[in-house]
Amino acid sequence: MHLLSLMYRTTLFLLTHIKMADVEWNKAEAHQKHLKYHRCLIIITCLTTVLLMVFVLQTLLVPAVMSASRPLRLQVHPSVRETCLDPCRFVLVESIPVGVEFNSSTPHQSIYETWLSLISEAQRSLDIASFYWTLTNKDTQTQEPTASQGEKILQELAQLSRKISVRIAVSTPSETQPKDDIKLLADSGAEVRTVNMRELTSGVLHTKFWVIDKKHIYIGSANMDWRSLTQVKELGAVVYNCSCLASDIGKIFEAYWFLAQSKTVPSPWPSQYTTLYNKDTPMQLLLNGTDSRVYLSSSPPSLCADGRTSDLQAILSIIRDAQQFVYIAVMNYLPTMEFSSPKRYWAAIDTELRRVAYERTVRVRLLISCWNSSSPFMFPFLRSLASVQDSRSKLDIQVKIFLVPASPSQKEIPYARVNHNKYMVTDKVAYIGTSNWSGDYFVNTAGSALVVNQTSAQSTGPTVQEQLQSVFERDWDSSYSIQLNHNTNLKDVCEPQATQYSDL
Repeated sequence: MHLLSLMYRTTLFLLTHIKMADVEWNKAEAHQKHLKYHRCLIIITCLTTVLLMVFVLQTLLVPAVMSASRPLRLQVHPSVRETCLDPCRFVLVESIPVGVEFNSSTPHQSIYETWLSLISEAQRSLDIASFYWTLTNKDTQTQEPTASQGEKILQELAQLSRKISVRIAVSTPSETQPKDDIKLLADSGAEVRTVNMRELTSGVLHTKFWVIDKKHIYIGSANMDWRSLTQVKELGAVVYNCSCLASDIGKIFEAYWFLAQSKTVPSPWPSQYTTLYNKDTPMQLLLNGTDSRVYLSSSPPSLCADGRTSDLQAILSIIRDAQQFVYIAVMNYLPTMEFSSPKRYWAAIDTELRRVAYERTVRVRLLISCWNSSSPFMFPFLRSLASVQDSRSKLDIQVKIFLVPASPSQKEIPYARVNHNKYMVTDKVAYIGTSNWSGDYFVNTAGSALVVNQTSAQSTGPTVQEQLQSVFERDWDSSYSIQLNHNTNLKDVCEPQATQYSDL
């Protein structure tokens, strides 16, 4: 019994100490957990603080670093947008050949009067992008009284060159092309640069626009040629007091100015040639008090700096967006590379016209010129387009030939008496360009265009689109237009004229 009692007391003692040890161990474990919790809390707090500091530094410092490293074009965004608030004034201008009369409407202001007005308004600078210069009778070896208008323009430009900065970018003349006008202007103080597009892109500088005092612009089909003022039908646009638009077309001029002293076309173009405005992000401005979406396109694509819509993409986009009609007035229309050897088919525009006529029953009209320089391949392709017409299927493509009448003496004027227009108008957009419509003009030849959309705005007067539509319908319905079909005898329609050298 004593032994059992001793064993009991010993066991009880051990159990008591074990429990006490467990209590102490539990206290130690709790203390360790408490310490571990505090350590974790401190670590989390430190990490949170560091992350917050990194975020604050990123917010404050990164924009400053990025703005310092951005190209110039991003830095000028605010100032460019401010100038778009200018109250721009748009005027459609024409040259109507001597002897051509329209009973239904009064022609717009003449290109001759417009050029004289722009010259008189120039105070600081005048930049002209041009194809060639033949403003005098001497240039064309003629004795035509109506050349006086061109000679007056040349005289006024020479006087202006003695007073302000006049810069002229012109396609490098061929050996047979006159150079007297350019020499006269250079001798008078103008800075003249020739752009050798044949070496750069296998084309020519075919564009035709003016930039005056970096706030007025003219763009259109008229060359620096006396015949473009009195003997050839032309159409253009002048936009006054629009520094935003002038700044943008000025970038196209500066590209030509640069190329005149370059042996290669840069790729990519430096940032100073880039633009914010294109078919996807057009310029928002007021034209004649009406909200307008406007941009400038250019060709060929190799001359389009970052942001610039190419001329071809502009045309295709305008055709695709049309819902009711597409009216086109151009001198030449060919789904080919007109000057290519070997021959190349080029159907980008032709296919799009057929597509919208078929898929959306859009009404398509083409008003094309016919003269001694017309390609013999043009009319079979035009007849093919004109055959896409069927009232039951609601297919409606029509083609007419516009003929400028000529007296016996007028027929002696080389490369005259023709409709030289280069524009398109749809139910949404007005497009005024400088290019004929064959592949060469969009692939390797330099041209430009003004694109205006005012369909979403309320206007108290006729919109630009409505004005251009009226011009087209006037010409289409006139006695000078002849329907083209498979029975049309082109020998009777297109009477040969005397020739000298070609205006591409």
